[in-house]
Amino acid sequence: MRVAMLSVHSSPLARLGGKEAGGMNVYVRELARELGSRGIPVDIFTRTQGRATPTIEPLSCGVRVINLHAGPAAPYDKNLVQVHLPEFVSRVRCFADGEDLSYDVIHSHYWLSGEAALRLRRSWGVPVVHMFHTLGALKNSVARSKEEIETNQRIAIERRLMHEVDAVIAATSLDRAQMVWNYGAEADRINVTPCGVDLKRFQPSDQAAARQRLGLPANERLLLCAGRMEPLKGMDALIRALALLREQGRSDADALRVLLIGGEPETRPQAWNAEQRRLDALRTHLGVAEQVRFLGAQPQELLPTYFAAADLVAVPSHYESFGLVALEAMASGVPVIASRAGGLALTIEDGRSGLLVPPDDHHALAERIAWVLDRPLLTAQLRAGARQRAIEYGWPGIARRMSTIYETLVRERQHARDLRRPVAQVS
Repeated sequence: MRVAMLSVHSSPLARLGGKEAGGMNVYVRELARELGSRGIPVDIFTRTQGRATPTIEPLSCGVRVINLHAGPAAPYDKNLVQVHLPEFVSRVRCFADGEDLSYDVIHSHYWLSGEAALRLRRSWGVPVVHMFHTLGALKNSVARSKEEIETNQRIAIERRLMHEVDAVIAATSLDRAQMVWNYGAEADRINVTPCGVDLKRFQPSDQAAARQRLGLPANERLLLCAGRMEPLKGMDALIRALALLREQGRSDADALRVLLIGGEPETRPQAWNAEQRRLDALRTHLGVAEQVRFLGAQPQELLPTYFAAADLVAVPSHYESFGLVALEAMASGVPVIASRAGGLALTIEDGRSGLLVPPDDHHALAERIAWVLDRPLLTAQLRAGARQRAIEYGWPGIARRMSTIYETLVRERQHARDLRRPVAQVS
């Protein structure tokens, strides 16, 4: 079996927290790696964003990233990428023909890739498995500005994909229910298969050693948040919670630090997007500018070290279909405080493997942060519970479930072909 994986608008090799780079990128990369280790070759097709990027980048045994020119060779608005989908699809076909390759399954990620996958299915006649990662209708339900509103075109394409692809992957049962409710999807065509975590890369490690490696002070209380710089991630709630903790006169108030991974670092203010500029203005207005640091996008290999260095990880998002950062932090044995939003409410067992708070509620967030910082014995239990919960989501088990879905679809497609094949007449 050979898999063509599509991640049109964002490469799985992109730095975490950069433009259009987040949990989906990690998911695509790690699932492909695990499938490759199981003897299933995977080619991940993505749109190149740099002229010097090679066409083929080996990722791991049996897995390659294929960078194809489609539109400008630079970061590009995802909604404008759709205009270049015909070119992208044509280049995927040319690549496959040039290497004399055939694929048994197309696994597409995000609505743009799903649109490309349906076009490729018409040429190749193979089944399409699709994962949305986020849903436009759900994002619109929590949007707080016009800039956050997803287009009607995206939602229409998502609705069509749910009815036309061969199988849909939902990260949680809630994710599936939202597809049925908001898009009229058929529940029996949706497979609930969660995201996974690399339990070897993300595991408990020494905090002091991690801080020394990163050049972070040993005597500070570090509150970490990682994600793209966009309002949906709720980083403003963490900054407000920090300011509230200071107002409450905590004895360790001066030692509290918020580290934000994503966007651009402190040294490149000219490159900040609108959300990062808003967060900068907020920290200044609340008088905590010296205690909130923009670390910029970070390579995935450094993320476990940042988790180990932190006293806690906050995931204050308004919407997460799953919440991969939370799971990675849990696997690292770090206390996680997350919004009771989307998949986070199912992944985290409140009070056992993490703590849940209402979305956009900095008072509740501050209360839980204080709870973690002030109760070392109970926090130790939370750390152990977080790791134990994360073990249930190891990539080997997730890849086994996904390969079973692939195999079932391939068998069904072959059976359908056999039924259409004329029966030879016996004289």
